[in-house]
Amino acid sequence: MRILVTGGAGFIGSALVRHLIENTEHEVLNFDKLTYAGTLTSLSSVASSPRYRFKKGDICDERAVATAVKGFQPDVITHLAAESHVDRSIDGPGAFIQTNVVGTYTMLTAALDYWRTLEGGRRERFRFHHISTDEVFGSLGETGYFTETTPYDPRSPYSASKAGSDHLVAAWGHTFSLPVLITNCSNNYGPYHFPEKLIPLIIVKALAGEDLPVYGNGANVRDWLYVEDHVRALQRVFEQGVPGQTYNVGGNSERRNVDVVKTVCEILNRLRPRVDGRSYCDQITFVADRPGHDQRYAVDAAKIEIELGWKPIETFESGIEKTVSWYLGNRDWWEEILDRTNAAHRRGLSR
Repeated sequence: MRILVTGGAGFIGSALVRHLIENTEHEVLNFDKLTYAGTLTSLSSVASSPRYRFKKGDICDERAVATAVKGFQPDVITHLAAESHVDRSIDGPGAFIQTNVVGTYTMLTAALDYWRTLEGGRRERFRFHHISTDEVFGSLGETGYFTETTPYDPRSPYSASKAGSDHLVAAWGHTFSLPVLITNCSNNYGPYHFPEKLIPLIIVKALAGEDLPVYGNGANVRDWLYVEDHVRALQRVFEQGVPGQTYNVGGNSERRNVDVVKTVCEILNRLRPRVDGRSYCDQITFVADRPGHDQRYAVDAAKIEIELGWKPIETFESGIEKTVSWYLGNRDWWEEILDRTNAAHRRGLSR
């Protein structure tokens, strides 16, 4: 099949592109604006493949999107392009509304216009797959899990913008019969993660001998999903999922933020000990919490396992070991990013 991936130079998008080129016979068009978080070096291993091509473009640009869709003639559009950092959404919500809501509308308009031109088997197998987040469901207490029927209750500008985009996709499915799919995933981690997010940020700051910032008391809980498990789920959904359905994708790996940081420190202690012999945990510093910080996310991924046969391969222990090892072995990738961006700067503080 021909797969058009929006945001294919981002963290999850690039992992999906690499997976599809390395493990399937699908052709891939990567449509990406190359914002601060878009990094083509994440795709070096597949850039020379005859089944891969890249087109720079903005999902809010109607003409660019329509041209890309018409030119590539996709069987599947996997829509990953989004502003995704909660802290940045607190400082500048406008970009999140524009990209995540308006951009998704633009993609849906182009997809619908294109789908209506298809006939026969091509029309039957076309899918618009929207990739979203568990944050649209709000915050959990000490017990319980998000399911596909959990009411939406977004708490940040980021999650509100993603909730809006989810509703647009569902509406285009109901109103126009566009064959849509939605997946809501838990917190991803793994190689090529932009170093403003918790796990890569802690790794690079630890190696630099800097304080390791933990928000509030570090007791906020997230379910961690290894990115390569996630992209296997995405493939399973757009190949076998039922149009109109939503599937939650989780890692079955709940951890408190402070425990995630301590785990990273313990792996670094073993793989790259500090010269003074002390533990990297000594660098942990508790800082002012994020405004409106959700307490707990946890995903029930039973539906995708029962109906589509997917479940995560990596445990948190195996995935985090692979992740830390990758950052230790690929300093050139993330050092270049730190040199040209201000990725490690604290954002999202109350004003």
